[in-house]
Amino acid sequence: MTPQTRAEKSAAAMWATDKASQNLGMRIDHIAPGTAHLSMMVTDNMLNGHGICHGGYIFTLADSAFAFACNSYNQLVVAQQNQITYLAPGKPNERLTATATEQSKTGRSGIYDVTVTGEDGRIIALFRGLSRTIKGQHFEEEMTT
Repeated sequence: MTPQTRAEKSAAAMWATDKASQNLGMRIDHIAPGTAHLSMMVTDNMLNGHGICHGGYIFTLADSAFAFACNSYNQLVVAQQNQITYLAPGKPNERLTATATEQSKTGRSGIYDVTVTGEDGRIIALFRGLSRTIKGQHFEEEMTT
């Protein structure tokens, strides 16, 4: 199996049960080993008291992209720590895109950076996620070490 096929099968297996991402209207725009691009439309239900996208929804989009990127190797991976810095507001009726990129993967630990952008390319937020591999696979596959 190619690394790309493994990433696609892992994403499909995760997506099938990821009700949180699905119910927020997210979509997977790209998946590859160690990287994922997810996007989401900012709806009226996501607006805070300032009329902009609530930070929790932006965090959730970034966290979902992080999850799909670090789970792209057919190993079960969970978040160990995350942090986000907000730089610009998400606007109503705007599609936000989160691009997750693997920075380091050593043993059971990984570091992933996620950039959330608006439709005009402006950076909405920067997110860093630390991951930890646990036992299990997304689909049955003989793993070599």
